[in-house]
Amino acid sequence: MRKRIKTALLIHDLKVPLAVVETGIISLLQRREKYGPITEKQEKVLLRALRNTKVIQSLTNDILELGRSREGIVSLKSLKFSDLIEQALVEIFDLVDRNTSEKIKICADLPQLRQTLEEKGLMLFMEEALWCQEVRLDEPKIRQILRNLLINALKYRRSRVELEVDKKDVYLVFSVKDDGEGIPSIYHKKIFESYFQMDVTDSSTVRGHGLGLAGVMILVEDMGGELFLESDEGKGAKFLVKLPLS
Repeated sequence: MRKRIKTALLIHDLKVPLAVVETGIISLLQRREKYGPITEKQEKVLLRALRNTKVIQSLTNDILELGRSREGIVSLKSLKFSDLIEQALVEIFDLVDRNTSEKIKICADLPQLRQTLEEKGLMLFMEEALWCQEVRLDEPKIRQILRNLLINALKYRRSRVELEVDKKDVYLVFSVKDDGEGIPSIYHKKIFESYFQMDVTDSSTVRGHGLGLAGVMILVEDMGGELFLESDEGKGAKFLVKLPLS
């Protein structure tokens, strides 16, 4: 227990210096009248540093949330489904495609968001009424689950990822499906183990920036939910999550 507490404190203490680094980089990029001009090559280096700072921040937050989950800590919050999904998408594209991230932030409604995502090969299936509905849930944990499943799907897809969100009785049900090579049945349990990763031969795929499927499984189980996998070799993969909303 003492070792776990010390580790959590160390991770928490990383947040302040990371925020300082992020603020400094942003200042150099956006306040050139104060800090002086920068060249195009310098800008690329700063943007790369900023992206990787965000990656570390994302990992730090995920580890802290996973620790809270293991301790049984629940943080219920009232918010709209639209806010939950948009925040998760912004976090993903902040790391890989800033232009798309900025477009998502200014989307005025569900049709506009769908169009923006379709340009990146991500299809969103959700009813308009549910999009505007307000619910009470553990937003950080669900956002982390959604983000990790989407990053995983974007990483292994050929060209298309489908996100479907629904509410059935007192359950939030969502699935993430890709059209990649699929997962052979012999790996269906192994992929939920820490540090296990299928081979990716395409260098253009999205890198993982999170705790992966092992973290997803822990969070889902801690919230009393269920995680299902439908996949076979050559037929893509579909992860379905069922979470109680109470």
